[in-house]
Amino acid sequence: MAQSVSSNSGKKLIEIDISSDTVCPWCFVGKKNLEKAVASSKDQYDFEIKWHPYFLNPSAPKEGVNKKDYYREKFGSRSEQIHARMSQVFKGLGMEYNLSGLTGNTMDSHRLIHLAGQQGLDKQNDLVEELFLGYFTQAKYVGDREFLVESARKVGVEGAAEFLEDPNNGLKEVNDELEKYSARISGVPNFTINGKHQLSGGQPPEVFLKAFEVAASDTA
Repeated sequence: MAQSVSSNSGKKLIEIDISSDTVCPWCFVGKKNLEKAVASSKDQYDFEIKWHPYFLNPSAPKEGVNKKDYYREKFGSRSEQIHARMSQVFKGLGMEYNLSGLTGNTMDSHRLIHLAGQQGLDKQNDLVEELFLGYFTQAKYVGDREFLVESARKVGVEGAAEFLEDPNNGLKEVNDELEKYSARISGVPNFTINGKHQLSGGQPPEVFLKAFEVAASDTA
């Protein structure tokens, strides 16, 4: 896995495993910056991107709680400062950060991301985008079944409603991935490149570009 391999196109293949939670704003920022880096280096490399679960708050209630109240309780007087900072970062990416709506348990969103991955990594990546957009810019709740099913429909993921109906569908797979990819990290986003090189946080595109270079030249 750590080896630099060539794809069918003859270009070096860069495999990126991302541990993320659907309520993590820096995960969305990291995704946007990663995509800029990928877009500017597609002539050099082929990419395979996989999303893996992480739970910032594993005991978060399924029914959801007011997002603003939750942040005030969690961060106290720092919550306004954090909100202002995230608003600034999102504005720099051409988006409006919305702190309205609910936050809560993200298990169903991770089960759905797993299902999407079974139908294609592009679909999985597109679904993650829809979930982030909805939660961070449109006050949607990632625990809301209708929002999840609609997001799946938009990106062409089939059978989402039926899959989510049974709470056991995808549960083992999510827990297995959690153990394999996220058990030894302390925060998200976490990017593992070619199974070896790790980056964490919402890194700027140039940091990803440098990491691609290092990973591609590493044949050990």
